[in-house]
Amino acid sequence: MPDSLAGIRRFLDEHDPPTPCLVVDTDLVARAATELTAAFPGARIRYAVKANPAPAVLDALVAAGIGFDVAGRAEIALCLGRGADPGMLAYGNTIKKAADIEFAYARGVREFTSDAESDVDNLARYAPGSAVSIRVLLNAPDSATPFGRKFGCEPALALELVHRAAAHGLRPGVAFHVGSQQPDATAWEIGVETAAKLFAEAEAGGVVLDRLNLGGGFATEYRTAVPSLGHYAARITAALDARFPGGHPELTLEPGRAIVADAGLIRTEVVLVSRKSAVDPCRWVYLDVGRYNGLAETENEAIAYRFEPVAGRGGPGGPVILAGPTCDGDDVLYQRTRYEMPLSLRAGDRFDLPGTGAYTASYASVAFNGIEPLATYCVGRFGDAG
Repeated sequence: MPDSLAGIRRFLDEHDPPTPCLVVDTDLVARAATELTAAFPGARIRYAVKANPAPAVLDALVAAGIGFDVAGRAEIALCLGRGADPGMLAYGNTIKKAADIEFAYARGVREFTSDAESDVDNLARYAPGSAVSIRVLLNAPDSATPFGRKFGCEPALALELVHRAAAHGLRPGVAFHVGSQQPDATAWEIGVETAAKLFAEAEAGGVVLDRLNLGGGFATEYRTAVPSLGHYAARITAALDARFPGGHPELTLEPGRAIVADAGLIRTEVVLVSRKSAVDPCRWVYLDVGRYNGLAETENEAIAYRFEPVAGRGGPGGPVILAGPTCDGDDVLYQRTRYEMPLSLRAGDRFDLPGTGAYTASYASVAFNGIEPLATYCVGRFGDAG
């Protein structure tokens, strides 16, 4: 089976950039976008820019005809600067100032998401006539990194906001999100059922809805198997067929991880190997990448990345605790999740972490402990690296 990351490994072998670093293959980004479009024909795909805003990634998606889910002014300006059509930008963040709405509308953005009365009122004033998807809370299975109750509102309030938006001259729809890295397709079935009830109740009150935003959340395989994109699509399509027998509403999806995670790989180096006592069977392995410069999703050990040795040492292995390089006690990656590494492991040894194209560089701090943000190199057709 061909190595999908061969282009990345070739770049690392030829250029040997300082670690830690992230390398993204833009050809794989474009391929993932094409696969999503094929899995959900007719749906509007809006890439969640927060997952990885590297300009070359956006270039690949503009060329693929994909739109963008943006969260604020900087992401709007970035996408427009890469040639994105403003009509294909969706302002998905429910938390925004009136001035942010005004900024977006002035640049051609006409699609927003909301979950609060005051925000709907601001949209009516500063983005008149725009489409607004009212985000509803779900009673669905938790994902690996759930949103809790920060976004969305209960269905009864969502219905009120639908009517409020319509009364203000906005074009209301419904949105939900099942949480990031969601391995349970049942979550979308619950979301579709919840949305269908809202559609029916809104129509009974005189407002006909025709748009449904399914959010993102499609899981990527790290150390645990997850459903295929085809499985997700089949379950979602079946739910739509059952709940909307007269025809599906216009669909929007906002994937981030599913487009860019498997297109990226982080290379890291071992800084130190130590034990806390002479009889401690578990070694501490400190890496030059940690929670503050790329691996934020290891918080609560939510995402368990794979560690592949670049040049494997032989001999038996043993349990390790993995930690980052900073002077911060929270910069520990894995204590409960079991990892083993060779007993011969030494400082200077290197590991590759595949599946790290999403929510790594974009999460890195500016300079905590003076450590620079995670360097990103892009290869492939739209790459900026040689």
